[in-house]
Amino acid sequence: MNKLSRSVSILAAAAVMLPSLARAKDRSIYGNDDRLDYFEASPAMRQLADSVVSLWPSKQVRFDLGEYKLATIGFGEALNLCPGEKFREQPIGAFCSGTLVGEDIVMTAGHCITDEAMCADTRFVFGFNIDKAGGTARTSVKAKDIYSCKRIIKRDLDKQSSGIIGTGLAIFNALFNKSGPDYALVQLDRKVEGRKPLPVSRNSRLKAGDRIFVIGHPVGLPVKAAGGAGVRDTGSRAFFLTDLDTFGGNSGSAVFNAATNKIEGILVRGGTDFVDSPAGCKTQYRTGQNEGRGEAATKISMLEKYLPEIGSAKAAELEILDVRVEQAPAAGEDLVSRIQF
Repeated sequence: MNKLSRSVSILAAAAVMLPSLARAKDRSIYGNDDRLDYFEASPAMRQLADSVVSLWPSKQVRFDLGEYKLATIGFGEALNLCPGEKFREQPIGAFCSGTLVGEDIVMTAGHCITDEAMCADTRFVFGFNIDKAGGTARTSVKAKDIYSCKRIIKRDLDKQSSGIIGTGLAIFNALFNKSGPDYALVQLDRKVEGRKPLPVSRNSRLKAGDRIFVIGHPVGLPVKAAGGAGVRDTGSRAFFLTDLDTFGGNSGSAVFNAATNKIEGILVRGGTDFVDSPAGCKTQYRTGQNEGRGEAATKISMLEKYLPEIGSAKAAELEILDVRVEQAPAAGEDLVSRIQF
């Protein structure tokens, strides 16, 4: 692509994407940046990530020469990231994350799928990842990994939950304690091939201090896993508070209990994402591990009665996996219309 047409394409994509970023709810990096690419994670973690899905506007999933192409834009170019920022050279495009929790059922955030019309316009894409060191993101996708919405099974979104960022820590905490849940369950157009639904933590006993991890698509990037985090507070009826390293696009991501590998909640909102640097570019916001607003997740208890039971054999198989996300192995010495935060 020549420089002129490439610049026009980038500007057109950014014009669509940046207003959505401005409206979105933010996330943060707490302490060390614990996000791992798919290829950096353990085999057990990759198995869980295979059941994580990215959500795309239908116009960004195009059929061409026998397969589907995902329309993306460079992360660094879209947000004017400073040189050296993590994942700067990767593409972004997905607007939310979700998880397979039934043969044809995806769990995500309620603010990701607002109504039946939006659901119908969404494509659920499995396998948006980077599967080897030095590799590129998988933006050519086979038809078997792309699904459409058949219907919304159940959705809940307390209106108090949607406009809290920028209103101050006190109001954030008040809404954390009083807001209703934020979730959506979507039935896909057909059963998912070759991927296992993941079990949830029924009758959860999650408490402050428990270790957790998250798998999703921060800022619409190829799938990332992030651990090195814990539960801060479980006092709200509908939410628990964490220090997970998450960003916009992680909305709808499953939050897992590191002791059982079962889903404890759905990531829905959090703290500041990007800040301006003196150099005139943006950096990903960092704060101490126990500082900042924290990241809120809807408790799985708010929707577990609507979820199908997973057979004990499948559940047991997942429970014994050795999921380690805090230490990455050596690494071998992505047009967005509505990214949701």
